[in-house]
Amino acid sequence: MKKVAFYTLGCKLNYSETSTISRMFEAKGYEKVDFQEHPDIFIINTCSVTENADKKCKKIVKEAKKISPDSYVTIIGCYAQLKPKEIAEIEGVDAVLGAAEKFRLIELLDGFAKEQETKVLASEIQEAIIFNNAYSLHDRTRTFLKVQDGCNYGCAFCTIPLARGKSRSDSIENILTSAEEIAKTDVKEVVLTGVNIGDFGIQEGKRKERFADLVMALDRVNGIKRFRISSIEPNLLTNEIIEFVSRSERFVPHFHIPLQSGSNTILRKMGRRYLRELYEDRVNKIKSLMPLCCIGVDVIVGFPGESDELFLETYNFLNELDISYLHVFTYSERSNTRATEMDGVVPMKKRNERSKMLRILSEKKRRKFYEENLGKTFSVLFEEDIENGQMHGFTENYIRVAAKYDPLLVNELKQVTLNEINDNGNVEVFEPEMIFEKH
Repeated sequence: MKKVAFYTLGCKLNYSETSTISRMFEAKGYEKVDFQEHPDIFIINTCSVTENADKKCKKIVKEAKKISPDSYVTIIGCYAQLKPKEIAEIEGVDAVLGAAEKFRLIELLDGFAKEQETKVLASEIQEAIIFNNAYSLHDRTRTFLKVQDGCNYGCAFCTIPLARGKSRSDSIENILTSAEEIAKTDVKEVVLTGVNIGDFGIQEGKRKERFADLVMALDRVNGIKRFRISSIEPNLLTNEIIEFVSRSERFVPHFHIPLQSGSNTILRKMGRRYLRELYEDRVNKIKSLMPLCCIGVDVIVGFPGESDELFLETYNFLNELDISYLHVFTYSERSNTRATEMDGVVPMKKRNERSKMLRILSEKKRRKFYEENLGKTFSVLFEEDIENGQMHGFTENYIRVAAKYDPLLVNELKQVTLNEINDNGNVEVFEPEMIFEKH
């Protein structure tokens, strides 16, 4: 029995796919082991969004070969699709599989016998047209359920359409089957994930279903306590979806909505499909129905043409908006994207300064959001995330809570009341004695 280990870089979607591929190996008789347990095979699932994807890939391969010098190393994922030949030249790599091939790797690599040449199996991205069902299981307390893949938007800064292909989805019927399988396990929370989940419903190139209908159907699945929507584009987050979530007992009050810029000038240059006015309207709609809803925001700083004035438009827009936290990305050039041909390149020093400003703003926003929740009672799903003798979990509206480690609390939903924020940005709560921490 060959031993196989997995390593995942990047997003929740990658985690769902790695987990599914690992179950394929186990079904074929392979033994899944941890990275350091001297595996015979390493499967490394890569990301193209993370900075320095090449350096990270090389480092993981190097560590793998230290642990098991004779192991078979396979690279899959977005970076593998974008740069297969470059990856094939990394010392120690035995095979590189693209987007259309990664779910067939057991069949295509035929026993994982080493050869003199690195095997490169990466079709053109146009051939990645099949939707491969995936969800994570047993890796974390929450399960990531893939409902959509690919993207038709083609934003000026983004390589995802080149790495994952056109937008495509599973059917509601198939997703419900997966959700019912998950419900038979001890999973309490499912996070819906994809590249552009609001665009759910495209099958065989045609729109057949809607994301709103998927949400309503999943809400009726018994056995799962919580559903959480991951990142969703503001132009696809409709009033219908917001209103349904506000009434639902299973879909939690938490949205992560990419903004990327608070300047309409920059949004147009980026090729985004909305302006800041629509974004503000979405936030106001959510808060009018769910005042304690958590709203996370993606924002990119230093995009070509972003002057000091245009950056301040973004800063002031976010400062005045009723949001809960920011994910700040420093713009970095990606080959084969339109942005690399644009004038007005922002010096890296200035990009970093702007990132720092927005990260400080994010901490202020998070603290304000915490303060608004003091004195209120929430349910916390505790995870096996142990740090300095404490375990952690999240409320339904994505507040991170810490408690003294108790094995009986792992994967359990417990009611807590949030009481006060101390000097370190933590909150002490009563019944049971717990601490609510900065995330």
